[in-house]
Amino acid sequence: MSIFGMAVAALLLLAFLLDLVLQIPFGGASPIMDIGFVICAAILGYMAWDAFRASN
Repeated sequence: MSIFGMAVAALLLLAFLLDLVLQIPFGGASPIMDIGFVICAAILGYMAWDAFRASN
């Protein structure tokens, strides 16, 4: 589950960073939303990594 969480976090981070910089997937509709989702994806990635590290 934690590996899946890291994969989802990476995909979200990639999608919203691309939208913030190049305005590709969503047309750059809202930079504030992009920044919020990038922060949330980073938090999700950290939490998944920490859970994976604690389980080993």
